[in-house]
Amino acid sequence: MIRVLIADDQHLVRGALAALLNMEPDIEVVAECSDGDEVAQAVAENRVQVALLDVQMPRQDGLLTAQQLRVSHPEVKILIVTTFDRPGYFRQAFDVGAHGFLVKDASPVELAQAVRRVHSGGKVIDPALAMMSVEAAVNPLTDREREVLSLAASGSPVSSIATRIHLSVGTVRNHLSNAIGKTNASNRIEAARIAQERGWI
Repeated sequence: MIRVLIADDQHLVRGALAALLNMEPDIEVVAECSDGDEVAQAVAENRVQVALLDVQMPRQDGLLTAQQLRVSHPEVKILIVTTFDRPGYFRQAFDVGAHGFLVKDASPVELAQAVRRVHSGGKVIDPALAMMSVEAAVNPLTDREREVLSLAASGSPVSSIATRIHLSVGTVRNHLSNAIGKTNASNRIEAARIAQERGWI
């Protein structure tokens, strides 16, 4: 039996995924988590072999959880299962060590096949997302623009960003202006969203 953990903050989605997988003769869902910060302990307690992780969860997201699992439990295969078919998430998932990426509109058969594939050491890669990821691969932002835009994404005021990274307010504004221009956005929040979707920050 392939021992599976599911981490998803939506109870109905988590339950549906578990029900579907438990119908398979060779797959057993042994743990369910509502947030990424519960995963490591559940993996250790239940001898999990494959972890299905949602990207967006309230306290700790699936990408950070995947990164931590690769260090604490490198034997566990990681499959990102998400609603968001964004090339940025796709690329980030593999950057942090995931073995597969599947969107939630996949069929039950595709889901079960994906679990089996990563368990056996294979990869699950959506060809369309892979192509979109390649097309969005060139990051026009400088390291400093990425840093400033990442901080701006959380809604931090310019003055706080400047203090945090030891730059003048004017310099921070210049970096934000450059980032807005390079992403063809109308403001810094939109620029941060576009950069996140493309995997630039």
